[in-house]
Amino acid sequence: MLHDSVEVDGRTRTYTVTGGPSANLVLVFHGSKQTGPVHRDFTGRIFDTVPAVVVYLDGYRRNWNDARRESRFPARIENVDDVAFTRAVIAKLVVSHGVDPAKVFAVGYSNGGQMVMRLAHEQPALLAGATVIAATLPEAESFLLAGAAPVPLPVLLIHGTKDPIVRYQGGGMSWFTRAVFKVGGRSLSMPETAAYFAARNGITATPVSARVPAAAAVPAATAKPGATSTAIAGPPAAKARTWVERTEYRQAGRPPVALYTVHGGGHTIPGPRRAPAAFVVGETNSDVNTAELVTEFFGLAR
Repeated sequence: MLHDSVEVDGRTRTYTVTGGPSANLVLVFHGSKQTGPVHRDFTGRIFDTVPAVVVYLDGYRRNWNDARRESRFPARIENVDDVAFTRAVIAKLVVSHGVDPAKVFAVGYSNGGQMVMRLAHEQPALLAGATVIAATLPEAESFLLAGAAPVPLPVLLIHGTKDPIVRYQGGGMSWFTRAVFKVGGRSLSMPETAAYFAARNGITATPVSARVPAAAAVPAATAKPGATSTAIAGPPAAKARTWVERTEYRQAGRPPVALYTVHGGGHTIPGPRRAPAAFVVGETNSDVNTAELVTEFFGLAR
């Protein structure tokens, strides 16, 4: 593990590097009020298992300037250049760790997921794929990058239906979210967010959904285009608090989009580590492992 820094826009920005050696680079963007190391522990260090050089970046005063118009935290108010920070980290790791700049993947949770969506709109050439967890796309009037030219990109989305912080159904932010996390505005629902990215990728085929059993493998983004899933089954036995449904948007010659809906899941990251303060953030699903989803969806290999 390596703690390092870069100078960007007159500020010293820090990050932590794990994993490797690999040509793949996975950038992990934490949630509000976290840091890279805090987020690493929050997830049970599952992203360390991805076959890549994995970098946990530190937001400015524990937030990312994520292009939501109504955000009121310092990174947004001071217009911190997190895009330049991302670019600088990639450039440095190309030299120090030999990563391939064409194999850079971003994973973001909550505010970090919003940051990943900013990168996908503002600097899509930096990324080979994007993963957004517990974050939905702001509606046009709340998104500073609305109307950006569409650039096709494989996108993996993960969200709980009972997320109390970022509502799966979209709409306005709750008073709790506005007060504690200093965000506002309105957002699309997660299914609308998935459909938006599918449309950006030029996918017109009807999406296919399926229930995901525990420990099931997820089809890779590099799998045969047009592959379909089995018909969706009903929810599992009532004793299970959460279950996962996969919705895939696939079409020949187009980058895929996959949405993992965690029914009953909260503002959490699916995997073996149960999120702390479940009474606040909700339930964590362990039927799937987010790091494995990232690895398989993007077809990562050392």
